[in-house]
Amino acid sequence: MKYRHAILIVILVILADQLLKFYIKTNFYYGQEINVLGHWFRLHFIENEGMAFGMKLSQADVGKLLLTLFRLVAVVFGFVLLKRLIKKGYGNGVIVCGALILAGALGNLIDSMFYGLIFSESSFHVAQVTPFGQGYGRFLHGRVVDMLYFPIFSAKWPGWVPFLGGKTFEFFEPVFNIADAAISTGVLALVFFQKRLIHRKAPATVQQQEVPAAWPEDQQAVK
Repeated sequence: MKYRHAILIVILVILADQLLKFYIKTNFYYGQEINVLGHWFRLHFIENEGMAFGMKLSQADVGKLLLTLFRLVAVVFGFVLLKRLIKKGYGNGVIVCGALILAGALGNLIDSMFYGLIFSESSFHVAQVTPFGQGYGRFLHGRVVDMLYFPIFSAKWPGWVPFLGGKTFEFFEPVFNIADAAISTGVLALVFFQKRLIHRKAPATVQQQEVPAAWPEDQQAVK
């Protein structure tokens, strides 16, 4: 796989991620939910300050800034690493996984960097696109948009389970986005299929040059 093919994967994932986020942000009020496939697949609009699947590093302003800067450094390093993996001849599986992880990181980074500058606040009304710099937050302080919700089933923990007994358990509870899904897919594929994916292609052998046919006079000389 060539570098441009990996970049194409990154671009396609980012386009899908950002188009869905833009649609949700400008058509849903905060907390709005609609069923897509029954009750087990829903679009549920929330925003989070931090990491994948709604996890948070810190509520503090400094924590948000540090996380965004870390993402920025990780994305830049990711592009460099992806190019090196291709040059070193790693298989297509590793390259695809790397491209998915990089695309996911970049997709959420775009939210953190720019969404606070271009969107109004989401609350009981639908957010609007604002003139650049007049949104709800500052540069590097945007919130990540999440919407994919799969509450496939729910149950209660048995009473004998310490601390959790009697409480409701739902699978899958976190709300996430396409960028989160790309990161998780790439990481899990590398973890569970590393023996099959992480290998390097054998260097191409130098083809032997064809020996030109002997001239008729040379053939006669041999005789």
